Amino acid sequence: MVEATAIIVAAGEGRRLGGGISKLYVEVAGRSLLFRALDAFYRSKTVAHVVLVIAEKDFDRCALLLRADRELSQRSWIMQIGGATRQESVRRGLEKIPAACTIVTIHDGARPFVSPAIIDRSVEEAYVRKAVVVGVRVRDTIKVLSDDRRILSTPPRDSLWEIQTPQAFQRSLIVQAHESAYRDNFEGTDDAMLVERLGEPVYLIEGERSNIKITVPEDLIFADAMIRQGRVS
Repeated sequence: MVEATAIIVAAGEGRRLGGGISKLYVEVAGRSLLFRALDAFYRSKTVAHVVLVIAEKDFDRCALLLRADRELSQRSWIMQIGGATRQESVRRGLEKIPAACTIVTIHDGARPFVSPAIIDRSVEEAYVRKAVVVGVRVRDTIKVLSDDRRILSTPPRDSLWEIQTPQAFQRSLIVQAHESAYRDNFEGTDDAMLVERLGEPVYLIEGERSNIKITVPEDLIFADAMIRQGRVS
C-alpha cells in the first residue's frame, strides 16, 4: 500500500473571516475547522505521517489543544512553524517529512470537509502520475478582464476547473519545485503551479463540492448547514 506524508497548512491569519482568533480554530458544530481536516487525514488509508504547519503565535496553543483533544491526543504528528506566506509554510513543512516518505499530500487546514476517499485517491494517483490535484468544474461563466475592467474574452467553461486541495506529489518533484521557486523568488498561487513551471505535467482528479474553503463569514453558515443536513460528517 502507498504511504504518504500529509502537510496540513494552518499558518494563515484568516483576516477576512473576522473575529479575534485564527479561522482555523473557529468551531462549526462543536469542532474546529482545523481538527475536522485532521480527522479526515487520520481516517485515510494512505497517510502514515502528518506534518502540521502552524503560525508561530499559535504554535503553543495548538499543541495544547491537540494534546487535550480526545481523538487527536491518541495520534502522532510533527509540528512546524510556518512562514510569512503559504508557499514558505509548505517549504518549511517539507523540511519535516520523514526520510522514507515518497509521496507528499498538501492540504489547506481551512478545508475542513475533505474526505478520506479523496485523500487516498490523490495519493494513489500521485504514485503513478507524479503530480495530482483535486478540482471541480466551474459552473459560472468566467470573464477575462483588462486593468480597466473591460472584458477581453470569455473562455469556454468546459476547460475551466476550480482547484482544491489536497494536492499530491512524488516527494522529489515537489521538493525540487519549491527549491526552484525559492531560488528564483517566484511566488505561485498553489503548489501545482510550482511544478508546472518546471515543465512537468500535473493531472487532475474530480473532487467534491462539499470540500469548500472557509474564507468569509458566510462560509461558516454554509458549513454549519451542510453538517446539520448530514451532507458531511
